[in-house]
Amino acid sequence: MDKNSITPSFPMPLRGLLLLTGMYTFAWSAFFRYFGEDFLKWLSMNPEYLSGPNTNIFGIFGMLLGFLIFMSAFYPISWQYLILGGLIGHLVLLVWVLVAYIPDLGWNKRTIFQIVFNQIIWMVLLTLIFIRSVKVKKYLKTIES
Repeated sequence: MDKNSITPSFPMPLRGLLLLTGMYTFAWSAFFRYFGEDFLKWLSMNPEYLSGPNTNIFGIFGMLLGFLIFMSAFYPISWQYLILGGLIGHLVLLVWVLVAYIPDLGWNKRTIFQIVFNQIIWMVLLTLIFIRSVKVKKYLKTIES
């Protein structure tokens, strides 16, 4: 390898970001799991809203997803599949919100907040982290051979 070339690395802040993503996803999903009906009323901006879809399964899926993302921070190069699973899981949660909840809740500032800050931002960050881990793993394989 040329001395002037930049070797890819997986810095500690990216691991910390994976830990944060996992904890945030777990906590937000636990909130959805245990306070789902009240949360849907708040999202609808209508106190008379009768909650439609069950939030328990959504919350449990998100909690499991958060745990897997959290675990991926310990060995992000070896456990890339967990990062990819977290990315795909956030995509599933996004589609789930759009299909199951938005038709009943409607579009308002709270639902947009939920979609942007709880799904899309984390998907972008997980994509960047996954790309970095793939680059590092590819570099390490070229070093071995």
